Amino acid sequence: MRIFVTGATGFIGSALVPELIGAGHQVIGVTRSEAGAQALEAAGAQAYRGTLEAPAGLREGAAQADAVIHLAFDHDFSRFVDNCQKDARVIAALGEALAGSARPLLITSGTGIGGGDHGEPAREDVFNPRHPNPRIASEIAGNALIEQGVNVSFVRLPQVHNPYRQGLVSPLVAIAREKGKVAYVGDGANRWPAGHLSDVVTLYRLAVEKGARGARYHAVGEEGVTSRAIAESLGRGLKLPVVSISPEEAPAHFGWMGLFAGLDMPASSAQTQAALGWRPSGPTLIADLDEAKFA
Repeated sequence: MRIFVTGATGFIGSALVPELIGAGHQVIGVTRSEAGAQALEAAGAQAYRGTLEAPAGLREGAAQADAVIHLAFDHDFSRFVDNCQKDARVIAALGEALAGSARPLLITSGTGIGGGDHGEPAREDVFNPRHPNPRIASEIAGNALIEQGVNVSFVRLPQVHNPYRQGLVSPLVAIAREKGKVAYVGDGANRWPAGHLSDVVTLYRLAVEKGARGARYHAVGEEGVTSRAIAESLGRGLKLPVVSISPEEAPAHFGWMGLFAGLDMPASSAQTQAALGWRPSGPTLIADLDEAKFA
């Protein structure tokens, strides 16, 4: 297939492009910079200039493709609600390019969207349009396209990691250095799901190759790693003390990360593994954190 990939030079995208090319696909990768274009061409992809702020241009690029994988997202969390709405507009534009065909559009979301009300792991078959997480806007936009006949499916991400980046864990390193300690909230029993980068890109490939219209897939290798275990690993790597703080102290200590630091967000990928034959086998989050070089 000829696959149009937004976010093709990002953390996940730069690993997904060679995964797709290695499986025999052609890739049109979106980038906003000359350096990004050079990196894509060196990887064997075709570079396409575009930005999230200009969805019409992305629509034109997607029209050239047999499939679209939408990875790009503006991670400025000081404008999280606005950026989620921007993502919804991009999804609508990409869907317009694929309307009237069976060409797949694979949208990115977060595992938290599949969470229940009683602490059970998030599931792929759970969708709540009234979910308080602003990222629900991406899935609502995708559902609107499904109702219009577009072949949309979803990949929900946990904390995606390798030894160099670890999703929302990475900002904790900067916070710990600034504060001189690594903190967790309360008893640190709240859990975050995780998926190794190599497993995540394999899932994207499987989902675009054989995913079902309307399906939601969880890129989860570990259902839940406790925040205390994460903090203890960071403490070892940074050689800083590890401490518990109260929920009331979390906003001042973590800043914008205070929105997430104490959340319990376990997630299952059982349905994904059964549907796609996906078997995550990469290193664990703690193994990657223990290998990370924080100096």
